Amino acid sequence: MRSNIIEAYKQGLKLSDKQREVLIGLLLGDGHLETQNNGRTYRLKIEHSYLQKEYVDWLYQVFKDWVLTSPKEKEQTVLGIKYNKYYFSTVSHGAFRFYAQQFYKEKKKVLPKLIKKWLSPIVMAVWFMDDGSVKSKRHRALILNTQSFSKSELQTLVGILEERFGVRMVLRKQSRKQVEIYQLITTSESVERFVEIIKPYILPSMRYKLGILGTQLPKK
Repeated sequence: MRSNIIEAYKQGLKLSDKQREVLIGLLLGDGHLETQNNGRTYRLKIEHSYLQKEYVDWLYQVFKDWVLTSPKEKEQTVLGIKYNKYYFSTVSHGAFRFYAQQFYKEKKKVLPKLIKKWLSPIVMAVWFMDDGSVKSKRHRALILNTQSFSKSELQTLVGILEERFGVRMVLRKQSRKQVEIYQLITTSESVERFVEIIKPYILPSMRYKLGILGTQLPKK
């Protein structure tokens, strides 16, 4: 597409309510916004293992109006091990700037002040699909990988989740030299409540992240 045609097309773009919720869920997880012009516009970058192709394709369908090139596969080598990645990016647009300003301070991801208002079942489900997991095959506890956020930010999240959704989570410290990083993990009395909230939005291919609780979900 010629650049003037692309610019004209971009002027007609506007984030839908669903796109906003999915975007917030992604930014709580592994998704990130990137600027190439000092913050005037941003683009959303999505990249996962090719094993999560269904999830990336679903995200592509959500943001299809904002994407000029369909998802692609690439091979990446890390420490001598080859990985197949599946990815896409949106166009750069000023509509993403507000969310970048909320989620990033001095190039570091932070918890937005509006997160209490923004959290919803869809946001939580996307957040979990993007960066959640079951503790182990022997456990029912579910984990949100929240290492990008500070301890105080996570304590704020714990309070919001309990107040708004009745979901009790606790901080789980991970071992890193000279750096304190934490995950959020469900308590035994809240895990079923958490699953109840997110299950209408969990893709079939992502149910493995729920462990044995995923087998209890009705088939779509």
